[in-house]
This record gives sequence, structure tokens and C-alpha cells, in this order.
Amino acid sequence: MNKQDLSTAQLQRRRDGVFLVLAGLFLGTLGMLNVLGLTRFLQLGVIGSWPVVVAVGALPYPITFLCTDLISEIWGEQRANQVVWVGLLLNGWVVLILWLGGVLPAMPGTDDSTFRTLQQLSFGAVGASMVAYLTAQFVDVRLFHFWKKRTKGKALWLRNNGSTLVSQLVDTSAVVLISHYGAHVLPVQPDAPVLPQLGSFIASGYLFKMLAALADTLPFIWLTGWLRKILHIDTNNDPD
Repeated sequence: MNKQDLSTAQLQRRRDGVFLVLAGLFLGTLGMLNVLGLTRFLQLGVIGSWPVVVAVGALPYPITFLCTDLISEIWGEQRANQVVWVGLLLNGWVVLILWLGGVLPAMPGTDDSTFRTLQQLSFGAVGASMVAYLTAQFVDVRLFHFWKKRTKGKALWLRNNGSTLVSQLVDTSAVVLISHYGAHVLPVQPDAPVLPQLGSFIASGYLFKMLAALADTLPFIWLTGWLRKILHIDTNNDPD
């Protein structure tokens, strides 16, 4: 369907709908990983004698960077930053509900140990992710547009990977360090040196996120072209 076949209102509704889907996927994934967070650690493989271990909350996290990159590419830096700020408020909302659920009296005769465990782990995950998330997502958006300007709107693969790979290293390092030193919720062995264990957590998490970021390069390029086509957006022009 050509642009002239759509009214201005129809085109705007289509653009708003796609934006809501991407923003909803971003925020829903963020809320899910903050609840799942550090509740379970997965060993995804072994490299030599080094086990590749990641928290279950890290599994959906690469999707958030794909969403912000698509929003940055189609709607611009300002809209992407707005979604990041809403995500920060969502983090605060999760903390508020977890806190409220803990201070209100439980039903007599019920066992709230499961909630208390989840609350403790989620507080650690959310507390760490609030700092790491805000830093990493803004780094991602800023670097994305830095590379977009440097390449004059070309080399989609460069700004997609050049922003995500750096920002996810920032995110992974911050989450691991804050989770351990700030919340003490990482499963470290007390009788072994701490720094090598933290380094292993950082390396494992970053390896997983790096591979996920590289794997989404072709989907990102395809989705960008497809969205520009169905939303009738010229290259290098934002819809707003």
C-alpha cells in the first residue's frame, strides 16, 4: 500500500501502534527480568575449565537493546530516551510493590518464605539493575546516534553492534559488582578468592549478551527496512 493510499490519521495510528508494541516489549521484558533476576543461575556451557554461568534474568535482556535500537533508528534519540526513563520508573514501581507486599501483614497461618526469598533476590536484582540499566541504556542510545552521525546514516550493522556491545559490557559489569558488594546476592564461594569469581560472572554474562547482540544484527537490519517501508519513513528522517 502506497503512502497516498493511507490517510494521515491511519498512518499515524500505524506508527503509534508499532511504537507501542516495541515500547511494551521493552518494558514488559524489563519488568520480567527484574522479577526473575537472580532467582536461578544457568550453566549454558563450559569453555575449557570455565563454566559459562548467567542469571535467568539475563536471558531476555538483549531484547531490550534491540527495542531501543529500533526506536532510536525509526523515532529518534529523544523518543528512545523517553522509553528509557519510563523503564526506570518501572523499576521503582517493582521495588515499591515488593516493599509494600513485605510490610503489610500476611494472612494468618500462611507461609511467606517463598515471597521473602523472591523479595530479597528481586531487591538485589532491581537495586543493581536500576543503576546499571540507566547507565547502559543511555550509553546505548548515545553511541547509536554517535555512529549514525559518523556514518551519515549508513552502516546499520555498525551502530547496532557498536552501541550494544559497549553498553552491555557496562551493564554486565555494573550488575555483577553491585549485586555482590551492594546486595550480597550472588552465589560466590566464601572459601575462594572473590575477584576471580566476579570476573567469571562478568565474562559469562557478557559473552552471552555479545553473542545475542551479534545474532540480532540481521533481524535488526531487516526489521529496520520493513518498518521504514510499512510506516513510510524516509531514511534518516524521524516520523515525528
